[in-house]
Amino acid sequence: MSTSPARRIFLCRIVTTGTALAAGMAHAQSKVDEADEQAVALGYRHDTTKVDAKKYPTHKADQKCNNCQFWQGAPSDAWAGCSMFGRKHIAAAGWCVAYKKIG
Repeated sequence: MSTSPARRIFLCRIVTTGTALAAGMAHAQSKVDEADEQAVALGYRHDTTKVDAKKYPTHKADQKCNNCQFWQGAPSDAWAGCSMFGRKHIAAAGWCVAYKKIG
């Protein structure tokens, strides 16, 4: 039993599209590591209560990523994208020096 060229092309496209989507989703959902160069440069912490007060004296406990203008998720999301970190996700309860309150 042979398959037509059109069917083979269709099946190849389905496999290719599915693989690309899966790879994109996995990449988009990777989380920022606090040790990453960008995270260190911005003083990023997953937990705003763990920010070094001596190093960042302007930090306030109510400043969290999910109430920052750069947050790209819903306020209720535990992790979401951030303009400062490209495709990597940050913690809702996190903080960095780029923090800018919404509104």
